[in-house]
Order: sequence, then C-alpha cells, then structure tokens
Amino acid sequence: MNPSLTAILIGIAAGAVAALCGLGGGIIMVPLFVLLLALPQKTAVATSLVAVVLAALAASLKNHANGFIRWEIAIPTGIAAAVTAWISADALKHLENATLTRIFAIIMIVVGIRMLWMK
Repeated sequence: MNPSLTAILIGIAAGAVAALCGLGGGIIMVPLFVLLLALPQKTAVATSLVAVVLAALAASLKNHANGFIRWEIAIPTGIAAAVTAWISADALKHLENATLTRIFAIIMIVVGIRMLWMK
C-alpha cells in the first residue's frame, strides 16, 4: 500500500480514538507506524508527537465549544507535560529502539490490564 495512504488511514484511526478516548499518538500511531510503515521506534514516537499536536488542537477546539474542558486542570497539566516532554525528548536519543519498544509495550500492558478492572 502507498505510504501516504497508509499514513492517512492511520491518522483517521488515531483521530477517532483520540477524540473518543483522549489518546491516539502512542496507542494507535506508534505501533502502526512501526508495523505498517517500518519506521524505527524513535522515528515513530517523534512523528506521532507532531501528528498528535494537530489532532489535539482540532479536538480541543471542538471540546471547548462543547463545554467539556476544565481549564483549571488543563493549563497546569499541559504546562507540566510540555516542560517534561521537552526535557524527556533528549532521553529519546540515548535509548536504543529495542529498549524503547520494550518500555512502550510494558506501559501498554500495565495500563491495559488496569483498565480492564476499572468500573
């Protein structure tokens, strides 16, 4: 399949999941970038972060219009996440792709198991 078409289909899936569940970059894009587009893990992570910015902006504008955003929580959380992400992005260059993939998989498994037992 054409890589651009594959990227568009991944974006559609990630956009739907992001808007409905609040996630998409790591959960949808990263694994699909690696599996379908053969991107190295580091490149998949970095590429998904750019795509997430655009998806998050679009969903945030709509969610603001719908009155769903708690700004007193969103602003400090966003600032803390942005600062931490800026600092953590340097760690990405020091990790091997295989190590990064394992960390990602463990987090996905732990979060998935936790979510299965939530009410």
